[in-house]
Amino acid sequence: MTRSYNSFDIAQAQFDGVAELLNLDPSARDLLRYPMREFTFAITARMDDGRIRIFRGFRVQHNDAKGPCKGGIRFHPLETLDTVRALAMWMTWKCAVVDIPLGGSKGGVVCDPHNLSAREQETVCRGYVRCMGRNMGPHLDVPAPDVMTSAQHMLWMLDEFEAIHGSKQPGFITGKPVGVGGSQGRAEATGFGLVFTLREALKELNIRPGDTTASVQGFGNVAQNAIRLYSQIGGRTVCVSCWDQTDQASYSFRRKDGIDLDELLGITDRFGGIDKRKVRDLGYEILPGEAWLEQDVDILIPAALENQITEDNVSRIGKRVRIIAEGANGPTTPAADSALEHRGIFVIPDLLANAGGVTCSYFEQVQSNTNYYWDKDEVLSKLDIKMTAAFIAVSELARKRKLFTRTAAYVIAVDRVARACRDRGWI
Repeated sequence: MTRSYNSFDIAQAQFDGVAELLNLDPSARDLLRYPMREFTFAITARMDDGRIRIFRGFRVQHNDAKGPCKGGIRFHPLETLDTVRALAMWMTWKCAVVDIPLGGSKGGVVCDPHNLSAREQETVCRGYVRCMGRNMGPHLDVPAPDVMTSAQHMLWMLDEFEAIHGSKQPGFITGKPVGVGGSQGRAEATGFGLVFTLREALKELNIRPGDTTASVQGFGNVAQNAIRLYSQIGGRTVCVSCWDQTDQASYSFRRKDGIDLDELLGITDRFGGIDKRKVRDLGYEILPGEAWLEQDVDILIPAALENQITEDNVSRIGKRVRIIAEGANGPTTPAADSALEHRGIFVIPDLLANAGGVTCSYFEQVQSNTNYYWDKDEVLSKLDIKMTAAFIAVSELARKRKLFTRTAAYVIAVDRVARACRDRGWI
């Protein structure tokens, strides 16, 4: 039987352990252990057939001591308030670990965009902003794309927000299309940021990228861009997995001499689903969904959803694996973390590895608010500097205090947020 995990319980347990290490006082623990504000609401939408459907929406603002809240909006049929709470908390730590002046938030709508027309999705987007428009904005809480949302969804939300407020406010939202206030490099940012930290981890372990292979869970934007840059630095990806909407199941696709990213992109839908019928003709083996975890590779990159590496499957990780770079939010449970630490696997934790997305979102926010835009090379160069500096800080603290890398990242992040709360006189 598949074990059930509550992401918010996991996020709180991670925080509790770090609070003990930092010896945080009770008021700091009480403040940071829970979100500062939560919103749940009903979005009414007229469907193409004339029916009215009600969609449940969430927005959680965990902490804004360091700056306006920042966090994506995801569309997912299994979305829960506890998942959004956890993701908002993780966003607070993520912004803090890369030292950008933002707090953490997250949003979601219980829906499956696979089953909604473009017009119906637009209606849901505009409805979300009508429900939350008074409690979000460039200086309050700035949304962005997340699971199954895109630049087009962000533009619909921006248009609704500007219509409500009667002014142009491109800094309200990030992840917009380039040319309508979006930033160059935004599409690549999360995947490239992950590989910037992976490059530094390989240096630390004295491993040449060209001598490594990787297996990736997920084939969305993060995975695709991580695979591309990893290939450019010399690595070879041999396995990817993705969700098959038709079968309602996940599959892994393996080619031992390495996947061809552009070839796979040619048979991939906009949600990152690879056409199972066509992929076999290209010489790929079709394996069960969890097979990505068992591959004989040096690097694992979970880049899908939370709670994917657990105490139930951690023992199936290939013996050769040296590094896990977490492209997803919360992909590893605490019990699995203990097993990874015992095995000596170098984990680049999610709040560091996938912080390239929020860092570039911050860059976009700055550009939108000043109406001055940078070229792609400048964006990616600034991103590389930020991600590298954050990795070095986490790695040095881990070595100095003999901490697991995730713990070191949390210590840096929680300490920075607690100090900001203390300096403001909140605690």
